[in-house]
Amino acid sequence: MSRSFALTVFFATGLFCLLFFIYPIVHTVKEAFTAPEGGFTLAYFHQVLINPIYVEGLTNAFLLACASTALAFLIALPLAVMADRYSFPLKGAMSSLILIPLILPPFVGAIGVKQLLGVNGALNALLVDLGLMAADERMDWLGQNRFWGVAIMNALHLYPILYLNITAALANLDPAMEEAAENLGATWWRRFRRVILPLTMPGIFAGGTIVFIWSFTELGVPLIFDYTRVTPVQIFDGIKDISDNPIPYALVVVLLISTTLLYAASKITLGRSNFSMNTRATMGRQARRLSPFAGWLATLFFASVTAIAVLPHLGVILMSISGDWYGTVLPASFTLEHFHEALGDPLVVPSIQNSLFYATFSTIIDIVLGIAIAWVVVRTKIAGRQILDAMAMLPLAVPGLVLAFGYLAMTREGEFFEFLRLDNDPTLILIIAYAVRRLPFVVRSAAAGFQQTSETLEEAARNLGCPPLRAMRKITLPLITANLIAGGLLAFSFAMLEVSDSLILAQQAEHYPITKAIYQLFNTLGNGHLLASALGVWSMIFLAVTIIGASMVLGKKLGALFRV
Repeated sequence: MSRSFALTVFFATGLFCLLFFIYPIVHTVKEAFTAPEGGFTLAYFHQVLINPIYVEGLTNAFLLACASTALAFLIALPLAVMADRYSFPLKGAMSSLILIPLILPPFVGAIGVKQLLGVNGALNALLVDLGLMAADERMDWLGQNRFWGVAIMNALHLYPILYLNITAALANLDPAMEEAAENLGATWWRRFRRVILPLTMPGIFAGGTIVFIWSFTELGVPLIFDYTRVTPVQIFDGIKDISDNPIPYALVVVLLISTTLLYAASKITLGRSNFSMNTRATMGRQARRLSPFAGWLATLFFASVTAIAVLPHLGVILMSISGDWYGTVLPASFTLEHFHEALGDPLVVPSIQNSLFYATFSTIIDIVLGIAIAWVVVRTKIAGRQILDAMAMLPLAVPGLVLAFGYLAMTREGEFFEFLRLDNDPTLILIIAYAVRRLPFVVRSAAAGFQQTSETLEEAARNLGCPPLRAMRKITLPLITANLIAGGLLAFSFAMLEVSDSLILAQQAEHYPITKAIYQLFNTLGNGHLLASALGVWSMIFLAVTIIGASMVLGKKLGALFRV
């Protein structure tokens, strides 16, 4: 295609990223440093740093991220090594089931955990029935261990991201390097520690970065667990008086600076071995078949991890169909009435319609932009195209809470983008927010498709007189349809269940998406938590179908979508 067309696409996509990714962040930073009279000030940061409550919130958020990432790594690494190196019964099914934790936002799963681990929950009821606990001395497991409750929920939800990245990294290693170490007498553990682990560090870094930042800025789970002494919740609470209180802006900027510094530090210390991924394997690796006993042990290990990870989901499902579940191991009775009542609730059906509308249009934007950006990056030689690629992928590394707060700030009354929230209608800004947050999935999927499709097919069509755009539309795009469908499915499904943008930007009931409706229902007296569970089950089924579909299309390449 002509250079002028390529430059037009480059600048158009770059402008979108600048306006709706860079500008919200810059605007939030500006608000944090602007005094009431309009001058520059560090007073808000000083208040944050000297206030023990805010310092405690930052410390807790950092420790939560460390604990969540460590737990996710301990779960993901052995699973990834076993999946890559060994053949065992039901390996294909077990590898697919690993993705189950991604099918539900962790804050929805937290509703089920509260039912399982509450004072009158299933665990205490089981211990009482077994005679291991007195009926009048039931423990409040979450009340005493909220920190670890949030960390475990984060780890159980996010370990598949690390698993996918580590598996992809292991698949790219050259077996000849391990064989050379083995020929020199290195034991398996020494080979793993000195060869395999360092060479997979890029994959560990790629997945670990997402897990750490996600956990560091997680809002939903602490809200459900009433763990308020953590920065994301403090920022969320600050929205109520944001017009008179600039402290939330300072907290958001501190959160952004913290994630940026942590990312840079980990990139320097852990990301140095990126060269290891640039070489291609000189030979293929055959998975070693385990003995029947060892093979079934491996299957049992995979199944056990999955079973533990789905306990929150099981709790939500049981709550949604329970007629009476108080102080017993399982519900005393079952009913489908909650699903019927949920459909009659004034929040539920409109929230489903809203989410479908927001997610559909945001996905259309993502597909158009994703194809354009991927084409510029893969098919052109324009200077600066790697910057565009990095800008498109950075939403994975920038906390959703920061971007959501940026959108809230840039659309306030008197701001240039106020028209995006006319009459407090967040429809346009929610669509844009969802699109920016999920754009990386489509960019990576489209880029993979362009890389796998030979450019000579387009050149042959152009040599026969076919216009460049027509050649792309008739030849290239049909060949990468599977990649676009996979990326689009992930973008759509995660947009449907986006948490940070939904909780912060949707302030009126008629505009609530699904996640905000679930949160509001959970905090409603009576059977609100049951209706929230019923809506959560619908969400879980929907996301399960889309993720499994994307996994079937992309296979091991699915991990590349969660990489910055």
